[in-house]
Amino acid sequence: MTALPQGDSPMLLNSSYTITADIEVPAAGAEGMILTSGGRFAGYGFYLLQGRPVFLWNLVDLKRIKWEGTDALAPGRHIVEFDFQYDGLGVGTLAFNNLSGLGRSGTGTLKVDGKVVATQKMEKTLPMLLQWDESFDIGSDTLTGVNDADYQPPFPLTAQLNKLTIKVDRPQLSPQDIQKLEAGMQKVEAARE
Repeated sequence: MTALPQGDSPMLLNSSYTITADIEVPAAGAEGMILTSGGRFAGYGFYLLQGRPVFLWNLVDLKRIKWEGTDALAPGRHIVEFDFQYDGLGVGTLAFNNLSGLGRSGTGTLKVDGKVVATQKMEKTLPMLLQWDESFDIGSDTLTGVNDADYQPPFPLTAQLNKLTIKVDRPQLSPQDIQKLEAGMQKVEAARE
C-alpha cells in the first residue's frame, strides 16, 4: 500500500503508540521501508538500513531523532517493534482552550524479537500536523524521504512483510486533569474582566 493521502494514515501525534512488523528476512539480508508517513520536512519512517532496524522522526527538518539497532537482522522471521510512550495529556486540553497537552515529550523503544535494542527520550514532538503534501506508504516510500542521509525513495522493502500492526493509545483526561484545566480557564476569564 503506497501513496495513501495523509488523512488516511493513523494519527500518531500527541499519543502513545506501538508499531509492530512481522517480517521474513531472505538469505541475502534485507533493507527498505516498512512504513512511512510524511517526508523531508516532517514525518516518521520505520525501515531496515543495511539490515538494521531504524525508527526515525523528522521534526520539521530542524532535527531528526533516530532509534537504531546495532546488528543486521539474520535471515528468517522477526518481529520488529517501535513503542512510544507519550508524556502529555493529548488533544483533550484543546477543549479548555489550552495547548498544554500538545507536542510534549515521550520515550521511544525499539525492539527486535522482544529484546530492547534502543531506547531514547524525545524531548519535543510534533504538535499538530504532518506534511500535508506527502503520503502514507507501506513497503516503500513514494515521495520524499524522511532522512536523505539514510536512503533515497522509493527504497522498497526487500523483506517479506507478513503483518503490520499499529496501535494508538490516545491520552484520556482524568477528573483531576479536567478540574485543573477548568480552574485555568476560570483564571483567564477572571483576568479579562
